Amino acid sequence: MYKRAVLLIAVFLSGCAEHSVISKTATLPNNEIVDIAGTKANIDAGTLEKLHNLFAYRASWPTALTHGRIVELVSREFLGTPYLSNHLIGSQNTPEQLVIDLRVFDCFTFIDYVEALSTSHNVDEFVQRLINIRYADGEITFAQRKHFFTDWAEKNQLVAKDITAQISPDAVSVIKNLNQKADGSSYLPGLPIIQREITYIPSARINDKLLARLHTGDYIGIYTNLPGLDASHTGIFIMTQNGPVFRNASSRKENMKVVDYPFMNYVKTTPGIIVMRSLSK
Repeated sequence: MYKRAVLLIAVFLSGCAEHSVISKTATLPNNEIVDIAGTKANIDAGTLEKLHNLFAYRASWPTALTHGRIVELVSREFLGTPYLSNHLIGSQNTPEQLVIDLRVFDCFTFIDYVEALSTSHNVDEFVQRLINIRYADGEITFAQRKHFFTDWAEKNQLVAKDITAQISPDAVSVIKNLNQKADGSSYLPGLPIIQREITYIPSARINDKLLARLHTGDYIGIYTNLPGLDASHTGIFIMTQNGPVFRNASSRKENMKVVDYPFMNYVKTTPGIIVMRSLSK
């Protein structure tokens, strides 16, 4: 039984739960601490089996696939996977553990698992890639975990490039003190306040020209006006034959699983989007 603390986010907008620090006990049994690639990981047998099956499946794919296409194929395998928040282990007072669990996702673990899987060919590679995606300097500690979406383009072991300003002349930049609530307290005790310029594209400025500049496999953060936060939700842009969709681990009551949602229908009700493009080719 473990105490859990995660960075959760604005439920009124999105598919991730309200941004807060919560300690709860584990809800999924049968995880074990095992050694993978020289690293202790908190993992269950079903997840290990899923990993081996995914890599066997990937071995059959053409070698010339783009990274975006690989992201689409990998993430498609998780459609319907249940949503669960509070599933990473670590806080100011609880030692961090490397949790690997493909049975459930929140919006942020969904994209870090997908990105790690899309750039790996076996379990050992996946574990090392996940560490570098989830933690700055590959250091498995709560302090080094990338808690904010924009950490992917800011902290060491960069995951993606923030292309928001590059793809839209209508992008807006604001200075935020990440991790600082309106009353001056911290969302995550024990972590510093980080002043960062956040750039987003207002939803009213998202049009066909902008959509044409997005690529399948781009990672989308739903910008929030709340102080101290950059994004309220995350997911993946996927272009389909029926138009673009937002593939995301959704906590909306009607979903509570990984779903595809019409992209424009989703973003038009939000303040705007932040766009990250993976550095992997």
